[in-house]
Amino acid sequence: MEVTSDVRAEIVRLQDQIMNYLGMNSSTLLFEYRELEGRTRLDLITVNPRHSQSFLFHSEIGLNKLEALHKMWDYVQNYRDKESSFTIQWIARGEKELNTSYFRAANVYSALDKLYYGRDINTITVFSVVLNPTS
Repeated sequence: MEVTSDVRAEIVRLQDQIMNYLGMNSSTLLFEYRELEGRTRLDLITVNPRHSQSFLFHSEIGLNKLEALHKMWDYVQNYRDKESSFTIQWIARGEKELNTSYFRAANVYSALDKLYYGRDINTITVFSVVLNPTS
């Protein structure tokens, strides 16, 4: 598929819009695209600067990069109203410091999937998962 410069400009604009909306930048928010069965999957990944670990923020699938990115923009604007907040305390293998991370997800399993995204399940030990009260 040929991508025109106008489509590239729209992709850059939407990525910047998402980063600005979330208050993040290109060193703490990554856009990973991959082709799956003729569609494009966009994984939005956060990188915590304190402990340098990356986690899945959310995934969307579209017909192409632009459609996946538009779906992501819609999600980013509404996820706080649609998903529950979880606090997960964990430690990385070989480390001594207990870390606390926060996730928005539909359920506990989805929150843990976001924590373990892209890594071997044995590299992180989870000590607690808490569903936070709604405000």
